[in-house]
Amino acid sequence: MTSDDRLIVALDVPNIVQGLDLADRLGDSVSFYKIGLGMLTGGGLALANELKQERGKKIFLDMKFFDIGATIENAVRGIAQYDLDFLTVHGDPHVVRAAKEGAGGKDLKILAVTILTSLDRGDLDASCYKDGDVQELVIERAAKALEAGADGVIASPQEAGLIRALPQADGKLIVTPGVRPAGAELGDQKRVATPASAIAAGADHVVVGRPIWRAEDPRAAAQAIVAEINSPQAIHPNR
Repeated sequence: MTSDDRLIVALDVPNIVQGLDLADRLGDSVSFYKIGLGMLTGGGLALANELKQERGKKIFLDMKFFDIGATIENAVRGIAQYDLDFLTVHGDPHVVRAAKEGAGGKDLKILAVTILTSLDRGDLDASCYKDGDVQELVIERAAKALEAGADGVIASPQEAGLIRALPQADGKLIVTPGVRPAGAELGDQKRVATPASAIAAGADHVVVGRPIWRAEDPRAAAQAIVAEINSPQAIHPNR
């Protein structure tokens, strides 16, 4: 079975050595990798460059940048030189606009974080978010980020269909973390779905980490997810 870049494997391992080892084990079953903030001090940028330039993989750099506009613009301009594919920033409009300016017309796609999939209403209350249903807040943040120029959004599978229905989402990307194959442990995720249901809801890409790299056979686990997102259950009813 060939790879399918709708599956993005999260390399949530401590360092570049373990990241390359996992990439070796997965081989041609995976074409797209996510490298997050936890890997930054473990050689994350070097790993991204190795996988992109030497192995021809696509790279999603999940940094979730948030700062004043000038700092965001400078940070993204530095990242853009690596010729990577996706970069996350927080979905606040001023952050999105600055990130797009920093990308400078390169192919780097700026993806806006709406509300983290590990958070529920209780977490938002503790963080002094305004009142409202979590899904409604996600949709509102997604619409504002897309209006500000984001190339797509990060959202849970449970909100993918609602975001896909937004006029602002036409031609934009929806990337869904919080994806777990049936029977997998949820870990720290609270708003989850299976790979097939996420794709069927309108997601362009699903991000899967622990169910793959903790598996006894990571390659087989990745291939099973690719099979699922190519199954009849993953077909969107309006496509």
